[in-house]
Amino acid sequence: MGDPGREEYKIQSFDAETQQLLKTALKDPGAVDLEKVANVIVDHSLHDCVFSKEAGRMCYAIIQVNNMPMMALVNPVYDCLFRLAQPDSLSKEEEVDCLVLQLHRVGEQLEKMNRQRMDELFVLIRDGFLLPSGLSSLAQLLLEIIEFRAAGWTTPAVHNYYYSEVSD
Repeated sequence: MGDPGREEYKIQSFDAETQQLLKTALKDPGAVDLEKVANVIVDHSLHDCVFSKEAGRMCYAIIQVNNMPMMALVNPVYDCLFRLAQPDSLSKEEEVDCLVLQLHRVGEQLEKMNRQRMDELFVLIRDGFLLPSGLSSLAQLLLEIIEFRAAGWTTPAVHNYYYSEVSD
C-alpha cells in the first residue's frame, strides 16, 4: 500500500491523530470507523470551502477501494455537494468546477443510493440559474451536469457538446 505512484492528499491542516485516521482510511477503509472519517472530512469541508475539492477527491479514493461503495460516505458526500450548490459557492468558478467534477465522478452511484437527496441537490443547482448576477459564465457548467443526469449519467455527447463549444 506504500505505492509510490499513489496520490497524495492535502491533510497537513489536521492534527497528527486525524492525519493518521485519514491515511488509514485511504489505504484500508475497513480498518477505521468510516462514519468518523466522513464526519471529519465534512466538518473540515464546511469550514473551508477550498478543502471541499480535496474532500471530494479523498472520498472518491476511499469509495474506489475494493470497487465497492462505502455506505458511510454517501450522506457526507451529499453534504459537501449541497454546500457547493449554495448561492455563495455557485458564484465561484472553482467551486462550480468541483461540484460538476464530483457529480461526473460519483453522481450516478450517489443517486442509486439516495435518489431523494439527488433530487434535492438538483433543485438547488436548477435554482442557481435564478441568481441575480455572477453566474453567466458558470451557467454552462450547471446546465451540463443537469443534462448529464437527465441522460442517465452515461452519455459523453453532453460533455463533448459543452467542451467543443468552449474551445471554438
